[in-house]
Amino acid sequence: MKTISDYNFENKKALIRVDFNVPLNEEFKVTDDTRIQAAKPTIIKVLEDGGSAVLMSHLGRPKGVQDEFSLRHIVEKVSEVLGVQVKFVANCVGQEAEDVVEALNPGEVLLLENLRFHPSETAGDEAFAEQLSKLGDIYVNDAFGTAHRAHASTTVVAKFFPDQKCFGSLLAKEIESIDKVLSSGEKPVTAVLGGSKVSSKITIIENILDKVDHLIVGGGMTYTFVKAQGGQIGDSICEDDKQELALEILKKAAEKGVQIHLPVDVLGADAFDNNANTEIMKVDAIKEGWQGLDAGPETLTNFHDVILQSKTILWNGPLGVFEMENFAKGTIALGHSIAEATQNGAFSLVGGGDSVAAVKQFGFGDKVSYVSTGGGAMLESLEGKTLPGIAAIEN
Repeated sequence: MKTISDYNFENKKALIRVDFNVPLNEEFKVTDDTRIQAAKPTIIKVLEDGGSAVLMSHLGRPKGVQDEFSLRHIVEKVSEVLGVQVKFVANCVGQEAEDVVEALNPGEVLLLENLRFHPSETAGDEAFAEQLSKLGDIYVNDAFGTAHRAHASTTVVAKFFPDQKCFGSLLAKEIESIDKVLSSGEKPVTAVLGGSKVSSKITIIENILDKVDHLIVGGGMTYTFVKAQGGQIGDSICEDDKQELALEILKKAAEKGVQIHLPVDVLGADAFDNNANTEIMKVDAIKEGWQGLDAGPETLTNFHDVILQSKTILWNGPLGVFEMENFAKGTIALGHSIAEATQNGAFSLVGGGDSVAAVKQFGFGDKVSYVSTGGGAMLESLEGKTLPGIAAIEN
């Protein structure tokens, strides 16, 4: 795996694909700079070598040129994070961009305008990728969040840098972290899969059954498994058409010697409401008109024991409706268990939108080994797919 540490950027211009698709408020100020912070080590390495950095990114899903999606809004924040006054050019290809790049001095950083102002970016257009390639001597992909997209800037551009392309430190870390879970991690390996639907996680489950020792199933998925086995789930969320699939997963896991851990009790509620009446119930005996909205205390004790025995942990998806305070306890307890295991030397990887949101909300970010920056890309990696943005560097 060729990474940024294999190159010296002295007097070189690095064309870096970053993921600066950050949230902005009504005043167009950045409200969460996590993705900018994540790209910082790669950019600083280039500058410290005596090179210059040309940054390209998308922001949102603009329809043509729309000022609200202009990357000029984030120049101030990027400058603040990097500690360098970042320059900006109002296009990402063409003569103007080429002239500004040409005039860049070592130690300088240039941010190009939103790639997606050009439909050619998402179309993976080769001529557009060739235009981008004129803006650097070495191509660096550091955008894991878009590595599953075969876009011009994430994949196609790499072919114009046959020997001068590498992964940035963020993308390299993402690849290593997923590899630890899927192949090189110390056993026992435990995957915690939560969220509401079995259907959205089925390919992940099928791919990781050969690689894990324990699979903890939580969240809304629980009730499809419980109902499939004849349990009473009241009004809990359930994918009726996936019950056979749930039984198949249980059978496959047993054949492969993987222990599946399902909740045994839940916090039931008589409405999908933070202020609903609640009661602890057995997971397979939920009363009519009630629904399970969080894991129960006995379940959390069981999960805690499994996690503390684990040496490698993947967490993808919450255990309950954590957006409502009264149903967040299970997800918070799971976070504490994973933090404790990590402190004891386990490797823990958290990924997927909701789990990352929970980790941030409840302050577990620095208590786990790695928090993935790419939702869709992370899930496709766990499904065993080769991501186009990664293949483009490795080929």
